[in-house]
Amino acid sequence: MATAARRGHGEGSVYRDAANGTWVGAISLGWTPDGKRIRRKVTGRTKTEVRDKLKRLQAEADAGLKTSAFYTLSKAVDDWAAEALDGLAAKTVRSHVDLLRPVTMLIGNIPLRDLTAQDVRRALAKLAERRSTRTMASTHNVLVRAIRHAEANDHVGRNVASLVKPPRGKTGRPSRAMTAAEAAALLAAASDHRGLGAYVILSLTTGIRTEEAPGAALGSRGPRTPLNNL
Repeated sequence: MATAARRGHGEGSVYRDAANGTWVGAISLGWTPDGKRIRRKVTGRTKTEVRDKLKRLQAEADAGLKTSAFYTLSKAVDDWAAEALDGLAAKTVRSHVDLLRPVTMLIGNIPLRDLTAQDVRRALAKLAERRSTRTMASTHNVLVRAIRHAEANDHVGRNVASLVKPPRGKTGRPSRAMTAAEAAALLAAASDHRGLGAYVILSLTTGIRTEEAPGAALGSRGPRTPLNNL
């Protein structure tokens, strides 16, 4: 009489759901304090995919992780803002959360345990089309910190955001500021004009536009010609 092969540790049971055309896997991960069996199910397009998911669930359980299909990236960000940032100024917390809002709009509904480095990479690349490199670096930094908080609380086994390099963002406008040499040349040229030297120094040292303070350094009888016309 033939007997079914005994399943190995962490394999669970795998069967085909003909109605949906998918494979389903189920595994027992122990018991609750009140004596109820902890049973988890996963689905996939192939039997191999389902078996891999079951093995990952078993490994997470063995490591003491408390992963859940309902614990999404958005929930992880909310918990990080409420717990890890507690005590910081409200403005600081808001700025961190605002950086991550575009990320959670794209991938926030993905369960944290299922989030992949590819998901993070694609989301950041999409945002980089409209944001600066500096903003992308800051966004990546706070995302890593948010998932690290979830990792410390056993909601996920690894921080996939830390495996991703922040992408370069949109190139900003070229700087129109003068170099030190250009400023020195301007001062030298202005020194030949009576009263204009003080006018130029005021504009260079304060950063105001020449038309904003025409009489600040020269008085009402000083020249009114903008520096751009020199």
